[in-house]
Amino acid sequence: MDMEGDKRLERLGEMAPLTAEEIDQILLELREKKAEQKIELQALPETPYQPEKLEAIGQKIKEATNQIGEIFLYIRGNGKVPIEQITDVIVPTIEEAAEIPHLYFLFKELYSKDEYTYRHTICVGVISAAIGRWIGLSPKELKELTLAAVLHDIGKTRIPESILQKPGKLTAEEFKEMKLHTVYGYELLRQIPGLPVTIPLTALQHHEREDGKGYPIGLKGFNTHLYSKIVAIADVFHAMSSDRIYHDALPFYQIMKGMHDDMFGKFDPNIILIFLNHMMAGMVGNKVLLSNGMEGTMIMVNPYDPINSLVKVGNSIHDLSKEKGIGIERVY
Repeated sequence: MDMEGDKRLERLGEMAPLTAEEIDQILLELREKKAEQKIELQALPETPYQPEKLEAIGQKIKEATNQIGEIFLYIRGNGKVPIEQITDVIVPTIEEAAEIPHLYFLFKELYSKDEYTYRHTICVGVISAAIGRWIGLSPKELKELTLAAVLHDIGKTRIPESILQKPGKLTAEEFKEMKLHTVYGYELLRQIPGLPVTIPLTALQHHEREDGKGYPIGLKGFNTHLYSKIVAIADVFHAMSSDRIYHDALPFYQIMKGMHDDMFGKFDPNIILIFLNHMMAGMVGNKVLLSNGMEGTMIMVNPYDPINSLVKVGNSIHDLSKEKGIGIERVY
């Protein structure tokens, strides 16, 4: 990262939530909202979407992926974000996909190997919008969150392709430059008149973590916006679920367990619990392999401990929240 990059981060420090008046106001409203209304679990849906509807939405996701690819190329060449096209064309597709009861049924479309960077943008939008619905955001907030999620990685249009597409591990200098995509995105989006400040704020903060060990500023959870917390979860989940140039996709349950273990470190515990509940609900009825070598069927999700569910093995039922020596190794 050059001197200009260092100065950019210094300027950004002056715009942090505790110092910028407009961001201060957002955080104040967020704290007041949390104090007035605690986020609670929504009823878990039980009916999957019809196959033909999944196929239709899957095709729309493919089309949106191609469109976002063209938009990214346009921004890279012109430095301007066609916000109306994104709002009018891309966002409606994401909103429709996010209404599917269990995102598990969309996995085939969400995790296709082609055009990862562009598909990731769409899929983080879908997962974020779904989380927003699950925690009870208003229609206005949902639309704002969805747009913020679609634009969360827009700063990568300023990262050299040689870094974005590098097949091996990034050098220390390359990683410093890659981390600046949060800053670049913030700067790009702050230039758009009338755009809610939550949109650039999400681009800036989606790699911050609850324990303050994220980047680019190292803010702790109480200084990051709700949308940023949601997009952080969606971003990590989709990245770990996808085949990348430098790593294969991890098994679904392994990702769920890893995110659960980070509940009180990286992610907001209220939001991640709701996320895990809904995602694990999509697994009910699936065959599972237990750590003791036995195979069974997941029959119920414990809402307070979704990773350790009720599993039926033969004629017996095992409550994994109580049988601490046994866990799920794999979901089929």
